[in-house]
Amino acid sequence: MIEIDSAFVTAPRATYARLRSQGPVHRAIAPDGTSVWLVTRYADVRAALADPRLSLDKKNSTGGYRGFSLPPALDANLLNMDPPEHTRLRRIIGKAFIPRRIEPLRPRIQQIADELLDALAGQDEADLLPTFCGPLPITVICELLGVGAADRPDFRSWTDGLLAPDSPEQAREALSSLQRYLLELIAAKRAAPGRDLLSTLIELRDEEDQLTEDELTSAAFLVLFAGYENTVHLLSNGIAALLTRPSALNLARQGVSSTTVDELLRFDPPLPLALRRFPLTDIEIGGVTVPAGETVLLSLVSAHHDPDRYADPDRLDPGREDNPHLAFGHGPHFCLGASLARMEAEIGFGALLSRFPDLALAVTEEELQWRNSFRNRGLRTLPVTLH
Repeated sequence: MIEIDSAFVTAPRATYARLRSQGPVHRAIAPDGTSVWLVTRYADVRAALADPRLSLDKKNSTGGYRGFSLPPALDANLLNMDPPEHTRLRRIIGKAFIPRRIEPLRPRIQQIADELLDALAGQDEADLLPTFCGPLPITVICELLGVGAADRPDFRSWTDGLLAPDSPEQAREALSSLQRYLLELIAAKRAAPGRDLLSTLIELRDEEDQLTEDELTSAAFLVLFAGYENTVHLLSNGIAALLTRPSALNLARQGVSSTTVDELLRFDPPLPLALRRFPLTDIEIGGVTVPAGETVLLSLVSAHHDPDRYADPDRLDPGREDNPHLAFGHGPHFCLGASLARMEAEIGFGALLSRFPDLALAVTEEELQWRNSFRNRGLRTLPVTLH
């Protein structure tokens, strides 16, 4: 039995390399005391992500799973559903995220990035988390949902309080505030609909009866929560990785493409672990039998650094072509917002590196401080020199 400790936060690649060498699946104790099965090798992780015998529905847990405790109005989302409910809800919400609907957002995302960088232009040093990596995705997501500019700082505070709280009380207050705001926003959009995603979802709920009220609120919560938090860490983790690897940085400065973004997602993904799964029956993973109902954690960061799948996996290569990474999942639960996240990252990295050719970390790699969470991989600060 292994213990998921601080090494999984401070040195994930080295920690998982040791575990992969010892075996494909490990019995482990999570920081909250939950007993879990940790899957570490690429082939097993990829197969498990698409295996219908592994459920996302918490009702199928018999192993004492704790995790996030959400009220019903926020819990009726895609991250807690199996088919056929998942299939139905994904088909409805997914209409807003198909590439032909996302691509027209490109000029506006570029404008947001440029305005944020304009505000940094006269400074010698900055923390990119509150000045760039955070504001870019929260602005995009809030405009998508129709959230007013005055409310966006509160959104950032609430999501931060949920994922990296200083205390349980802070997490409870953040969740309560976020739920209350979403209910008020839905009521306001009902009274005065716009052309935003939330107004569209309300129309589906009220006129076509395709969503329950809880599914409507939960969808808004998921779009905000996942769309903001994961992109913040994609941007900040990627910038930190580039600034600590000169050869990769030089390649990225020649032009940021989707290939660059995919390699940064592989190298240091914002989600080290896929969402927990619960076997519907006893199941074999990597030659190990996992009993029904117990908690299975699939390590994406370990899979991404598996030498059986990737040549020289610990080298950051912005030009890596053979890169079927799993940062957005695989199979029926593949991330709906993948196209939007890729676009934001491609624009964000490109604009930043172009605007500040002398960009550098203001601290050493060892001095970077990571959030104390094994579920989310994110920095506390990203101090840089700009000139």
